Amino acid sequence: MAAEAASGVPGVAALQPALADRLALAASRAHQALTAGTAPHREAAGIRCEHTPGDGWRVEVRCILHACQRVVDVARQVRNDVRTAVSVYLIQQGTADHVTVVVTVTRTL
Repeated sequence: MAAEAASGVPGVAALQPALADRLALAASRAHQALTAGTAPHREAAGIRCEHTPGDGWRVEVRCILHACQRVVDVARQVRNDVRTAVSVYLIQQGTADHVTVVVTVTRTL
């Protein structure tokens, strides 16, 4: 849901995971598949979520933007849309944790 919200913002060209995240995710998927015997949960590229005790959730979004738009405006909209999407999901799950979203623009096209 966070990846869909970020990708849906006009001006976002793509989401970009870091190399370390890709390697960790690949290793995690392989480990889960071997131990569980089932297909592991797929995480979205470019989105990193972590639960922070006392603070709620921290969501990091790494994205590539189109150069024809103001970076600050697109990043602000990504932050707002992702925070809304995650908050709605948490409420549906019976939790109202605080959501902090950090947007990193890795490059423009």
